Amino acid sequence: MPARPRKDIIREGQVGYYHCYNRCVRRSFFCGVDPLTGNDYEHRKGWIQQRLEQLASAFAVEVCDFSAMDNHLHTVLRNRPDLVAGWPDQEVARRWWQLCPLRRDEHEQPAEPYDFELNLWLSDAERMTELRKRLSSISWFMKLLCEHIARRANREDGVHGKFWEERFKCVPLLDEDAILACSMYVDLNPIRAGKADTPEASPYTSAYERIQSLRRWETQQADRPLSVGQTVSAMDEQAAAEADLWLCPISLASAAVSPMAGILSNPFPARRASNRGFLSLDLREYLQLLDWTARQLRNDKRGTIPHQLLPILERLKLDATRWPTTVADFRRLFRSAAGRAEHLVREAERRGRRWLHGVRHAARAFG
Repeated sequence: MPARPRKDIIREGQVGYYHCYNRCVRRSFFCGVDPLTGNDYEHRKGWIQQRLEQLASAFAVEVCDFSAMDNHLHTVLRNRPDLVAGWPDQEVARRWWQLCPLRRDEHEQPAEPYDFELNLWLSDAERMTELRKRLSSISWFMKLLCEHIARRANREDGVHGKFWEERFKCVPLLDEDAILACSMYVDLNPIRAGKADTPEASPYTSAYERIQSLRRWETQQADRPLSVGQTVSAMDEQAAAEADLWLCPISLASAAVSPMAGILSNPFPARRASNRGFLSLDLREYLQLLDWTARQLRNDKRGTIPHQLLPILERLKLDATRWPTTVADFRRLFRSAAGRAEHLVREAERRGRRWLHGVRHAARAFG
């Protein structure tokens, strides 16, 4: 059966969540240590993370989760056409310049644009409309990610030709159950592959970045005690811990209502499109559930559910007996789209199809 057009999968004009992944075409690893030649390409995982951060700072596309593996990469992305619609033309032009500059400096970084260079775009209404669409486009985000890594790796290897297996694969995440399961699948990829034992020992993943950010915050607070009468709620603490990240915050709870609004405001606003979270969990709850799920996958047996985890599972209406399997087999179970059965049925209707793969699995996994 031929692949569906990408426009049928990605709704570019609407906010949505997507699991996007790609695999290297070559036999040799593009990251990590090649077991045949012994060459170490681990530094290329740093390229991927660095490029993701650069793209997140310019696009109206937010990185919810990512993991860079030895021969493939995973991302969970949220497009934000609602944000780019409110950006003035000048900001749109400058953001696109950071992605595709007409000039670069001696370090191969985008040079500071002259006014007349930006005016080449600003004076063209049709061009500006196209740039707005691109800045919230999942396809353009992945194009500029994969193309950059391919060119850099080819240059390092002294070769030409195809680097990725094919165009990136994309699976829409239709509801919070799917977003949560996919996020944990992405974060636990190194553990499933036997590359790490715990999330905190899995560099080049979003879980690792969030754990390190929380640890930095805790260290800072230990060195700077609160004044008399000052208190910090658990949610404030976790939101502040994520304030310096380029990744999306975890919690959907708005920082605007927090008594610590000054601390929670992102000190580096250009590092991501917004401070809006994507799950109805806070950071610690997410990490608790992630850690428990990782233990089930690593031990290959179902352990006792900790008491502090039960309220989270009950609130999210997750079946604890099926949850680890749902996370471990997420990509195999949901090939075209992911979500509850009724949402997959609606997605099939939207695409003009009778059914989508995964409806039966969704009914078992998410109830």
